[in-house]
Amino acid sequence: MEDQEIIELYFRRSEDAIAETRSKYGAYCNTIVYGILHDSEDSEECLNDTYLRLWDTIPPEKPENLKAYIARLVRNSALNMYKKRNAARRGGDFVKVALDELRDCVPDSTSGITEKLELRDLAERFLRELTETERVIFLRRYWYMCPISEIAETCGIKEYKVASILKKTRKLLKRYLEKEGAGI
Repeated sequence: MEDQEIIELYFRRSEDAIAETRSKYGAYCNTIVYGILHDSEDSEECLNDTYLRLWDTIPPEKPENLKAYIARLVRNSALNMYKKRNAARRGGDFVKVALDELRDCVPDSTSGITEKLELRDLAERFLRELTETERVIFLRRYWYMCPISEIAETCGIKEYKVASILKKTRKLLKRYLEKEGAGI
């Protein structure tokens, strides 16, 4: 089923919308959430929260890109669960490490929706300027929260090379954002 047809099911408040969404995007969503949480039970809870959130937000929202909209919802749900689960714990787990790596390049917070949208647009333009390999590595690390070892295995390169590419890309991102007036 096409995305516009699925969105139309949400607008008609048809329960088939969730079934069709799960059928088309369930595996994709599970990859995102499990990559962050590494726990089947928590992952299932996040997926269910995501489907409920979709039901609650469509309508009034009518996403242009349903896959990206769902990915954002499921990723945010997984990160919130991750934070809740690990609130009392400190340590060197890879999600915390990955997010900490970006702290030096990306502004801590933005004051309003306009600034957030501008930062998002800058990040999208920056990613388009990267080589395909750099972009894949960057997104797998900072969007999908994959450990360096997994990225290396998937890309068929050594871990030190992945780490080197990530370090170089973070420096480029920081310079790019500063040049565009959005630096820290």
